[in-house]
Formats: sequence, C-alpha cells, structure tokens
Amino acid sequence: MKGNAFRVQGGASLSGSIQAQGAKNEALQILCATLLTAEETIISNVPNIIDVNKLITLIKGLGVKVTKLGDNEYKFKADEVDLEYFGSKTYQDNARSIRGSVMLLGPLLARFKKAYLPKPGGDKIGRRRLDTHFHGFTKLGAKFEYDEGEDKYFLEGSALKGTYILMDEISVTGTANIVMAAVLAKGTTEIFNAACEPYLQQLCKMLNSMGAKISGVGSNRLHIEGVESLGGTSHRVMPDMIEIGSFIGLAAMTNSEIKIKDAYKADLGIIPSVFEKIGITVSQSGDDMVVPAMDTYDIQSFIDGSIMTVYDAPWPGFTPDLMSILLVVATQAKGSVLIHQKMFESRLFFVDKLIDMGAKIILCDPHRATIIGLNNEQKLKGIKMSSPDIRAGVSLLIAALSAEGESIISNIQQIDRGYENIDGRLNALGAKIERIDD
Repeated sequence: MKGNAFRVQGGASLSGSIQAQGAKNEALQILCATLLTAEETIISNVPNIIDVNKLITLIKGLGVKVTKLGDNEYKFKADEVDLEYFGSKTYQDNARSIRGSVMLLGPLLARFKKAYLPKPGGDKIGRRRLDTHFHGFTKLGAKFEYDEGEDKYFLEGSALKGTYILMDEISVTGTANIVMAAVLAKGTTEIFNAACEPYLQQLCKMLNSMGAKISGVGSNRLHIEGVESLGGTSHRVMPDMIEIGSFIGLAAMTNSEIKIKDAYKADLGIIPSVFEKIGITVSQSGDDMVVPAMDTYDIQSFIDGSIMTVYDAPWPGFTPDLMSILLVVATQAKGSVLIHQKMFESRLFFVDKLIDMGAKIILCDPHRATIIGLNNEQKLKGIKMSSPDIRAGVSLLIAALSAEGESIISNIQQIDRGYENIDGRLNALGAKIERIDD
C-alpha cells in the first residue's frame, strides 16, 4: 500500500455496515498447522494483512505449494518441504520479522523431527517470553538449544512421546505450539492450564478434522491421543473479535450507528458486557450486531459506589488486545474508570498521545491508568502522532476520527500488520482517512 501515514479529518459522522475480517491470531496458528500434513488443506477467510502475508511468504520459502484460490482463500500442500531452507539468511530474516513464526516450531518438530528459528519480532508491548513453548517441547522429549550469540533456537526430537504437561502460564501461542507437536507424538498427552481462547478452539477443530484426536476443547485441560499422520481438510477462519470490539468502540466515539455484519454476541465472551460497563449497548439483528448512535454513555460503578475497574485476563476473561480500544472509548464517557493492563507492561505508554489530544488520563504506572471521561463536552483535538503497535495504532485512529481538526498518524505499517484495508473500509462508512507519505 502507498503511504506510510494517515491524514485523518475528524468529526465525521459514520453510518452503514462493515464486515469483520478473518481473525489474525487464529490465521497465524492455522497457517502453521498446514505443515502437519502432506495432503492439501484449503483455508478461507484469511485476512490480507502484513503479518499473515509474511507468514505465507515464509511457508512458501519452506517449499510448501501455496495457491491463491480467490480473495482471502488459499490452498496449501506441504509434500516437499525444503529443510535446508532453515539455514538460509532469507528464512532467518523473514522469521525474525514476525512473532507468529514461532508457531512453525511445533509442526516442524512433530513432522520433520527438527526445527530452527531466530528470536521472532512483533509488537513492542513488553516481555513476551517463549519459555513455555520450549518447556512443553522438552517435556515431549525434544532436545533444545539456544545460541545466545546468534539469538537462535534449535530443536530436535526424533521420537516425541506423549506426557503430562502443566503449563506455567496460560499462553495461547504456547498452547497451540505444544498441541501441534503432540498430535503426532506417540501415546497420550495431557495439557493442563491450557489456553482456551476461540483461536485455540478453532485450531483444535481443524486438527480434529485432519484426523487428530483432541478432547477437552474449550477447557483448560486438553487430552491428545497421538496419531501416525494427518490428512487434508478445509477450514474457515472465524471473524476477528478484536476488529468487532474495535468497531464497537469506533461507533461510540464517533456517535455513529454501525452495523457489524456476521458478528454474534454469543461468540464474543464477555466483550459486549465489558463495553456495557462503560455505557455502550449493542444489540443483535439477525446475523449482525448493531451499535446505536449515542450522544452520551455512562460508566457504571461497583455496587458499593467505588470506581469501575476493568482488567484483562486469559479467556474467558477480557482480551488484552482490546484494552487500548476500551481506554480510548472511556475518554469521552461520563464518569471515571481504572484500566488495569495486567498482562503486558508497555501497552499503556501510548496514553501520552491521548493526553496531548486533550484526554484526562492519569498514568498510575506501566500497568494502570485512570480515565476521567469528558462526556463529549470537550472533544479531543487533532495532533501529529505515531502508532507504537497494532492495537494502540487503531485506538489512536479511532481517537483521531472523533477529534476536532486534522490528525497525522505515522508508522501505520503497525496498523496494516493487523487490520485489512482499514482506511478503505472505514472511508466507506463516511470516515475521511487519506494515505500520505510523511
């Protein structure tokens, strides 16, 4: 896409319908899982975003035959994987640029008995350790080495064997990686304290359709009977609940009525109810979700009258990926709320930009911020700013769309990493977003 910045004219009223893209976090897992079989797999509703496209390029480099069947639909066939490609500079550079590449380790270890990976990149939102992944692999019988000088990981496992694994943290990617390794291990694997996010449930659903034997899906205790091999399948990526939450916040901040197509409240866990805590109501209309235009929305308080606190937690808790959106939306609510970002210590540092826009925010520490809502009595004002990560970037875009005047948002490749054609889709609702060179 042309342009490395957005010029945003704030204050426009939006209306219409918008479709959530396929879930980024699920797609990264599903694409890695295509390496577990030599047969064809067809994946639809794949989001056309930078992180996913980088992973597809990485998979192609490994020798996987990738055929684009249509918009957001691909066919994969990993029958001639080039293991020598592991050692190439191209593989190392590409793998280092995307954090999702870490989930190639489980499939490669399970099927080809070895895997290499440089330390992956991704959002700078705090420490995101990979120990959980490697503890799981070693419990299954793999040998692990870390080259500190080269910052590379090496795994070898000629005979993975099922075992009991107690996860030391509820890691979504860690659980996905261990599950993908365990489905081809000999014997039975039990994973306790496993992540149970919808993305992980979707991965298990796909693997079971390929011939895996996974039970306990949706709970924090997974039971896996290893099989000799997996076959092909077809799988559709679910709508992205982070996009859906972002659109809920967008509607509230711009006082607009927006219909989110094919969004089911029942699939979103507590996301709708958390938005309701800060005064935003959503309704179901057939297969769609409708967010009404609201001139004002009131933040609730606890039963004893104390200030509302919202915090993130592993599923079925409130996803950390929507904490930035919720924080921005609270800036124009009536009342006050404490946002407690427990899982990552650097995700709240973007609030300085909101303060420059006129928001009333007290950053208590790296994990907590108190927001005093302006109740739409004082609009945010447009400024020049930079996107620090995917979620904060979209949060700042929403703030800019609600603000008075013009905003410039640079470093928008961070937004493009997670949101497909976000400017085009929002402009179709009436937004005024232009890509420019900054």
